[in-house]
Amino acid sequence: MSDLLRELKYLVVEVLNLEQVRPEDIGDDTLLFNDEGLGLDSIDALELGVALQKKYRLHFERGDQRIREHFRSVRTLADLIRSQGAAA
Repeated sequence: MSDLLRELKYLVVEVLNLEQVRPEDIGDDTLLFNDEGLGLDSIDALELGVALQKKYRLHFERGDQRIREHFRSVRTLADLIRSQGAAA
């Protein structure tokens, strides 16, 4: 597992206070906002988005239809970070 994927898993657990989930329990392609995955909701998306903007200086365009796809899984978040050249 890449360092970025591992870092993102820890960020998800920490920022969203997922007490029942350990970072190593999250698969790279686990769906974040699906009941079959982590089952996160819109408030979680907002909190996660703010944390990602702060940590990786990501820029999200209002009305960007791809945002939902970017937040699909830890892997798609990592791809977004890499595409914006923001990997720490």
